[in-house]
Amino acid sequence: MRRRDFLGTLPSIPLGWALSRQGFAAAAADGTSIPDIQQNWKRLLAPGANVAATTAPITKTDAEWKQLLTPAQFGVLRQEGTERPFTSPLNGEKRAGVFVCAGCALPLFTSQMKFESGTGWPSFFTLIPGSLATKEDFKLIVPRSEYHCVRCGGHQGHVFDDGPAPTGLRYCNNGVALKFIPQKGA
Repeated sequence: MRRRDFLGTLPSIPLGWALSRQGFAAAAADGTSIPDIQQNWKRLLAPGANVAATTAPITKTDAEWKQLLTPAQFGVLRQEGTERPFTSPLNGEKRAGVFVCAGCALPLFTSQMKFESGTGWPSFFTLIPGSLATKEDFKLIVPRSEYHCVRCGGHQGHVFDDGPAPTGLRYCNNGVALKFIPQKGA
């Protein structure tokens, strides 16, 4: 069932429910299974990397977020803005490593999940299970699935069903909402 058809069967997916493809049986282009890619992300972390160890929700006031984030990060993560396409240095990031939420350092994606979509934003075909939650977005009149970090609620981007095999999904992420932690030696 295509993702669009699946979402049509639900009234909406409330923030707090993670969209996950655990158990997806297809294999990535290199033969690695999607569950392996999703579950083995910790081996891509550099020793001692400063990442969130839990998905327990955190809350801060806008004033606290403004002290922690750049104006661009605040606009995207806290106000659901969108950065201009082709402006993120993460578009060209090709090293092995992990992409974490810029607001709270929760691991969201790995370099194995990234692909070049040509859209101007970092794109991923799957996610680290339990890291993201979705809600319907009607800002462009046509409903879209917006996704947020489950830990801090920071807006990351939108998920579309025009991605590559094996999932057919494209997590279109604002680069400013992410930080990249390269694997040691990468």
